[in-house]
Amino acid sequence: MTSFASLGITEPILTALTDYGYAEPTVIQEKAIPAGIAGRDVLGSAQTGTGKTCAFGVPILQRLAQGGRGRTIRALILTPTRELAIQIDENLHAYGKNLPLTEAVIFGGVGQAPQVDQLKRGVDILTATPGRLLDLAGQGLLDLSKVEIFVLDEADRMLDMGFIKDVTHILKQIPHRRNLGLFSATISREVMDISWVYQRDPVEIVVRPVQENRPKISQYRLKVDMGGKVDLLAAILEREHLDRVIVFCNTKNTTDRITGLLRMRGIAAQCIHGDLGQKVREKVLSSFRAGQLRVLVATDVAARGLDIDDVDGVINYDIPEEGEYYVHRIGRTGRAKHQGAAYNLISSVTDDVRLDEIIRNNQYDVKTITL
Repeated sequence: MTSFASLGITEPILTALTDYGYAEPTVIQEKAIPAGIAGRDVLGSAQTGTGKTCAFGVPILQRLAQGGRGRTIRALILTPTRELAIQIDENLHAYGKNLPLTEAVIFGGVGQAPQVDQLKRGVDILTATPGRLLDLAGQGLLDLSKVEIFVLDEADRMLDMGFIKDVTHILKQIPHRRNLGLFSATISREVMDISWVYQRDPVEIVVRPVQENRPKISQYRLKVDMGGKVDLLAAILEREHLDRVIVFCNTKNTTDRITGLLRMRGIAAQCIHGDLGQKVREKVLSSFRAGQLRVLVATDVAARGLDIDDVDGVINYDIPEEGEYYVHRIGRTGRAKHQGAAYNLISSVTDDVRLDEIIRNNQYDVKTITL
C-alpha cells in the first residue's frame, strides 16, 4: 500500500496531511505528487472528489519552502469559480501550516481593497479567478513576473466558460515560469491545445474511474408525476436517513421554489446559485460544511470542484441536460472512499432518455426503486 511518506514529501507537510485526516494517497495524488516535486509539468485528469488540490498543492508547497520565504508571488493557481478558489486557498493553508509560506486568494464580486492590502504584505502562493486577477494586474496592483509555478485547476471547465483568451494572456505575463500544471476532470481538445503550446514534456496522468477509482455511490431512479416531485423529495429526506444532502436543479427559479417548499415542511434548507451575492453564498456553504444546514439546493454552480466532506446523498430534482454535469453532481457524494447515494427523480420520457444515455456512456448501475 502506497503511503504519503513514500512519495518524497517532507516531514512538515506529512504532519499537516495527517492532522488534516489524510491516511493514504489517491491515485492522482500518488502519480502527480512525485512528478510535481521533481519539477515536471503535469497534465492530470481525474474525476471530481479524487484529491486533485492535494496533488498539485503539495509539490507547490514543498518546492517553494525549499527556496525560503519571499514577498513576491511565486506560485499562481487559476480556477474558474470563486467558491473553488476559496476552497483551494483553505486547503493550501492547512497543508502548509508548518511552513514559512503565505497564501492568498482573490476573486471578483467583492471589494478589492482587502485583497490588495494582503498582496502588499507579501504572498508566496496566489489562488485567483481570471477576471479579478487581470483587473488587479491591469491596475498595476500585482506582479506576475516572478511566478515560477502556474496551475490551471478545472482547466476544462475554465476553457468551456470562455476563459481561453484570459488564460493565454496570463501565461504570456509569466516570463520565468518553470512549470505548468493542468488539472481537469476531462482532457478536452481545448485543454490539449494549451498543453501542446505551453507545457514542456508533461507527465500525463489519466485516472479512469471505471478501472481505477470509481466512487462508492449507489444510484437510484424514482419515477414520479410532475405534481408529486416535491412530496417524493421530502419522502426521500425523511426515510433515507440522510444527514447532509445536496439537491440539484437545472434553473435558479427552481432552486428558490424548492427551497421554500422544503422549509414549509420543516426541513432546514437553503439554496445557492449564480444570482446570490458572494457573501451570501459563502455563508450558506459555510453552514452546510459545518453541519448546521441539512439540505443545500443548488444549480450546477455548486456541482463542480467544491470539496464538502461527508455529503450523504445527492438528489437530482432535475436530470441535467448534459451528461457531464451528472457526473460532477453525483461526485459531491461518495468522496474519499466513503459510501454515497444519488437519487434521480424521473417525471417525463425526456428524463428517462437522458438518464439512460448517461448510464450507457458512463457504465453506471442505476436501480429503479419506489418509496
